[in-house]
Amino acid sequence: MKLMKGVFLDQDSMGANLDYQRLEHALSRFEAYPTTSPEQVAAHLADAQVAIVNKVMLGARELDTCPELKLIAVTATGTNNIDLAAAKARDIRVCNVIQYGRPTIVQHTFSLILALANRLIDYVADVRQGEWQKSPVFCMMHHPIIELEGKTIGIIGYGDLGRGVARMAEAFGMKVLLGARPGQENTKENAYPRMPLNELLPQVDVLSLHCLLSPETLNLINADVLSQEPPSEGNPLLNPAIPNLIVTPHCAWASQEARQRLLDKTADNIAQFCKGGLERYVV
Repeated sequence: MKLMKGVFLDQDSMGANLDYQRLEHALSRFEAYPTTSPEQVAAHLADAQVAIVNKVMLGARELDTCPELKLIAVTATGTNNIDLAAAKARDIRVCNVIQYGRPTIVQHTFSLILALANRLIDYVADVRQGEWQKSPVFCMMHHPIIELEGKTIGIIGYGDLGRGVARMAEAFGMKVLLGARPGQENTKENAYPRMPLNELLPQVDVLSLHCLLSPETLNLINADVLSQEPPSEGNPLLNPAIPNLIVTPHCAWASQEARQRLLDKTADNIAQFCKGGLERYVV
């Protein structure tokens, strides 16, 4: 087993109440920093062979300052914060984690769908603001509620998450259609029709996206989406007056169970690399 020092560059991004023993045991030395700025990368990774990172950007300039680096272990599925070409040119392996958050993310997806279908936030706000208490009728029904049964959901990205959403949608009696990403054929998946977006969008009542950010998916849906996270001041989607809009702070994956699975799978990746083999999740 290779002796490896690993450094977690942005441990705070994982949240609190996690067990790091499995990760620590996978390495001969382990250090962690709450956050790391671009200017701090060189110092934090000065003698490290393994960089563990969630959202810190590692481009060619940063990688040039880390001559001992052999592995970048991303504690996420997406790797858009890593310059993969620069890493490959420097013989640095990059691995990610998949299939860690399906229960949590599917739950979050349907919490949003149900909240919007039931106008939950609007009705709760009415009660808190005293509107129901002043109502001349017993039941307030001025925010239209819709049933999901019989409605159509379009899913873009039919991997582990998309499949989970499809199964849940069927449980609610919804019809499932799949959207073809650029380069995908318009074939069926598990009897669900897959079609180009220009055919899909006019047919769906709900659209749910579960594809990775890549050059092919960037701006795939380019009207009324967050182009920056966290959003900057002045972003029109932060306007509280917009009806039927819920914006959550990138927390769909954030249950303790999912975060612990993510951390443990990262530890497994590193352990395999230290033993001389890592093929399953190499990007």
